[in-house]
Amino acid sequence: MAATATPTPADLVVRNARVHTVDPDHPEAQALAVTGGRIAAVGTDAQIAAWTGPDTEVVDAGGRLVLPGFIDAHNHVRLGSDDACVQLAGARTLAEVHARIAAWRTENPDAEWIEGEAFDYSAIPDGRMPRAADLDPVTGDTPAFILSYDVHTAWLNTAALRRLGITRESGTLPFGEAEQDPQTGEPTGFIRDFAVRGLSRDGHRALQELGVPWASADRQYGRLARSLDDAIRFGITTVVEPQNSLDDLALFTRARAEGRLRSRIVAALFHPRGTTDADLDDFAAAADRFADDRLRVGPLKLYIDDVVEPRTAALLKPYAGCAHHRGETFYPAEEFAELLARLDARGFQCFVHATGDRGIRTVLDAVAHARAVNGPRDARHQVVHVECLDPADTARFAELGVVACMQPRHCAPEIAGPGQDWAENVGPERWQQAWPMRSLREAGAVLAFSSDWNVAEMDPMVGIYTAVTRRPLGGGEAWIPGETVDVATAVHGYTMGSAYANFLEHERGSLTPGKVADFVVLSRDILVAAPEEIPGTVAELVVVGGEVAHRA
Repeated sequence: MAATATPTPADLVVRNARVHTVDPDHPEAQALAVTGGRIAAVGTDAQIAAWTGPDTEVVDAGGRLVLPGFIDAHNHVRLGSDDACVQLAGARTLAEVHARIAAWRTENPDAEWIEGEAFDYSAIPDGRMPRAADLDPVTGDTPAFILSYDVHTAWLNTAALRRLGITRESGTLPFGEAEQDPQTGEPTGFIRDFAVRGLSRDGHRALQELGVPWASADRQYGRLARSLDDAIRFGITTVVEPQNSLDDLALFTRARAEGRLRSRIVAALFHPRGTTDADLDDFAAAADRFADDRLRVGPLKLYIDDVVEPRTAALLKPYAGCAHHRGETFYPAEEFAELLARLDARGFQCFVHATGDRGIRTVLDAVAHARAVNGPRDARHQVVHVECLDPADTARFAELGVVACMQPRHCAPEIAGPGQDWAENVGPERWQQAWPMRSLREAGAVLAFSSDWNVAEMDPMVGIYTAVTRRPLGGGEAWIPGETVDVATAVHGYTMGSAYANFLEHERGSLTPGKVADFVVLSRDILVAAPEEIPGTVAELVVVGGEVAHRA
């Protein structure tokens, strides 16, 4: 037992449990004791009984599995999901999109805007991108603003183009790049680069000034508050919110003041092109101001490429069916290498969105350049997503100390597999490069797992199931089963891996004496259950800092 010789009564004791500590020095236990918000001891029921006093709260786990609290390394709780929007997730045809919008309009006849979220690119016929003309028949003269499921693009109708003043002369918008018809030059209604521009400080302000309701402060806070409630319900005791402006930090402080911030938060600050040295000074000041164990600000979020589905990720070889198109990086490789070196020299940790194999290689090359210029340091820069990785770059993650921040659910066959836009766009010859979790782990890379909510389900059980099976959520054929991992590895990715990725391994990620008492009691032992039983497992008890934050 890890304990003192003469224990004083604990504040909380959990007994009769199967404690999977994620601590290799003491991997399993029956019970644990909590004092002052920290793990005081783990051991057998008999050993931990010595920590029980008259005022100790004792929880009988009934043999259930206890895990460290989940650390979701990439979760857009601030972006969230919006109840005021038409919900288009699962609509696989344009007819179904129309039907859902029509039903919403019937329920909201006086709405001044039609706003929707989670449209799937595959719902648009002939493999093309959506156009205003696709929305006009069902939206009429009411402006419509629809976000894709990955929030990387937006879809407007003709009325919204007019309301937002988008014409053939508009050029690059504060919130994205308006696609133009190649024959007429007129805007089509499809907006690219929304994640890079529309979610930036300037882009969000522009949307607010233009009167898009989705961008209002109240709607933003509503999405955040609901997402935070979901996070704690799922046993996520630390959320890494990966893309925020300085304006957005007030939303977190409000949530904390109102008691909605029950999970701990790490908030990364967005570094778009054009970020100045003065901005970096402001970022550093914010990191000093928000630096406690509940709300920490500090890492920087950058993009090197976009996403595979609209063919905007950067690939080494052309997209399937294309002679030349490989996608583009947001920075030339040399410029990005110099940028990363400057940020590294200032001590910033960088989270870099990279999905295509050329985008990923560009980031790894930049980290290698930074190490050559600045000398090696424990920077823990992250490549976020790692969707299509050239095998030649697999070993470089461990060699360069780069964390692979991955979202297992994204590789589910019904989302990215054969017949879906992702798989069809990269082509079968590259399918073996898709989300290579096992290859990265075997090469010594640190895996930090996450949901990427609201792009995919927030529930860690869904992510763990997909990492272990690479099967559809409802069962079926596995896709690239050679890149699955076992349950213990998946749990490590959602706990200690994500803790290490965020410099939290000495405080969180395992049930080790001295660390904060963040843990979850699950309704099912996912370490021994059949994989198909993992989804549906719920967090019956969630404890943060020794305090019960949620009971099922």
